[in-house]
Amino acid sequence: MTALEQAKSAVTIFDLWQHFGFDGDPQRRNPVSSPFRPDRNPSFSITRDGKLFHDFATGDKGDVVTFWTRATGLPVSEACKSFIQFAGTGHSATIPITRPVPAPAAPREKPSLPPMQRGDAKRLQVLASFRKLSVEGLQLATERGLLWFAMLHNLSAWIVTDAERVNAQARRMDGGLWQHLNEPAKAWTLPGCWASWPIGMTAAKDYPVIVLVEGAPDLLAAHHFIYAESRERDVAAVCVTGASNRIHADALPLFAGKRVRIFPHLDVAGQDAALRWTAQLESVNATVDCFDLRNIPTTSGQPVKDLNDLTSLDADIFERDRELWSVLP
Repeated sequence: MTALEQAKSAVTIFDLWQHFGFDGDPQRRNPVSSPFRPDRNPSFSITRDGKLFHDFATGDKGDVVTFWTRATGLPVSEACKSFIQFAGTGHSATIPITRPVPAPAAPREKPSLPPMQRGDAKRLQVLASFRKLSVEGLQLATERGLLWFAMLHNLSAWIVTDAERVNAQARRMDGGLWQHLNEPAKAWTLPGCWASWPIGMTAAKDYPVIVLVEGAPDLLAAHHFIYAESRERDVAAVCVTGASNRIHADALPLFAGKRVRIFPHLDVAGQDAALRWTAQLESVNATVDCFDLRNIPTTSGQPVKDLNDLTSLDADIFERDRELWSVLP
C-alpha cells in the first residue's frame, strides 16, 4: 500500500471538516452547505464512511484527497504530499497548509426582528419566578442588552439577542410550545437569524472571563450566578442557541486569549457540543474548561441537567459541596 493510500484509509472527510473549522456538522445533518462556495440551500453530501463527497448543485465530487485539495487550494501534487504529512503515514517535506479562501459571497443580510421592549418590574418578576432565577440576574442581562420581551403570534414572549441583531431566540412566557413551527418546540430561532452566532459575544470581548452556555435559559442562569458571585466586572455570559451549532467563524476570534468556562448540557448532544466548542476555542488560544454538573440533585430530587437547573439546588447539598459556592472561573 502506498503512503497516499495509507493516508486515505486513515483520514475521513469528517476529520478534515473539523480540522478546517467549516460551519455545520455533516455527521449529524447531511447534506450541509458547501464549504467551498456560497450555498444557501444545503447541497453538499458526504457518504456515511466519510470517504466521498458530492455537491449536487455543481456536480463537483471526489474523495478525501480531492476534498483536501479544494480546502487547501494547493496544486494537486503538493496537496497529496501535505495530505500524507497531515495523516501521519508518510515522510514528505513540510508544506504550509493555508486556510481555504472560498469564492466571495454577498454579505449576509441581518434578519428583520419584531419590535421588542425591555422588561418592566412585573415581567422580570414573572420570568424570574418561572425560571427560578433572581430578578437581579435578569436585570443584569437586561442592562447588557441581552433580554427583551415582545408579543409574537399574539403570545407574550421573552427573547435573547444582542447588539449585533443577527441572532435571536424566543420562548413563550407561559413555557408552552410554539405551535406554528413544523415541529412544535419551546425555543424558536426567529426567521433569517444566524443560528451559529453566539449571542452576547460582541459585548463579551471587553471581559477577560466568559461563561459559554447552550440555550436561552442557561444564558439567564449565567447572569443569575454572575450577580450572586459579584462577578459583574470581569465575567460575561455568551449563549450558543443549539448544541448542533458551531461557533460562527466571525465570532471565534473574539474569544482569543479569553478564559472560557463551558457549562454543557448533560445529554449526548450537549457533551458533543462541548468537545466541538472546546476545539474551536483552543484554536484561537482561549483557555477552556467545562464545569461538571453530574450527580447534583435539585430540590425536587431530580439530577441537574443544565445550568438553569443548578439554581434549584438543594440547600443541604449547597452547604456540603464547597465547589458549588463558586461555579464561575
